[in-house]
Amino acid sequence: MTDKTVISTPDAPAPMPVFSQGVRKGNILQVSGQGSVDPESGQFVFEGDVKAQTTRVLQNIEAILKAGGATFDDVVMLRVYLTTRDHFVPMNDAYAEFVGTRTPSGVLPSRTTVFTGLPLEPMLVEIDALAVLS
Repeated sequence: MTDKTVISTPDAPAPMPVFSQGVRKGNILQVSGQGSVDPESGQFVFEGDVKAQTTRVLQNIEAILKAGGATFDDVVMLRVYLTTRDHFVPMNDAYAEFVGTRTPSGVLPSRTTVFTGLPLEPMLVEIDALAVLS
């Protein structure tokens, strides 16, 4: 049985004390849901702009993937949480641009999008990732 390893990087926002940025067990890496927090300031950025928030969220995920030895080409599933259907198109545009340029294999990850309330008021989007490394 492989031990679980905490994945942590200063290049992504510090997590709350009740969870890790990411956890790796064997060749599986789960990245916790990320919001549009700037890792340097610890502040939410791009309030009201879901497209810009989506890009910041994906940058945070990318930093955690890298710290765990993975890339977006290793991601098999992304779960996207939005506060309203009105944000789907701009989120999807930013997502397609970001993820599409980071999957040289041409195999895009699976994805689920859910419309729900999010933990903090400034959050318009939250995304988590599941990667499987070879």
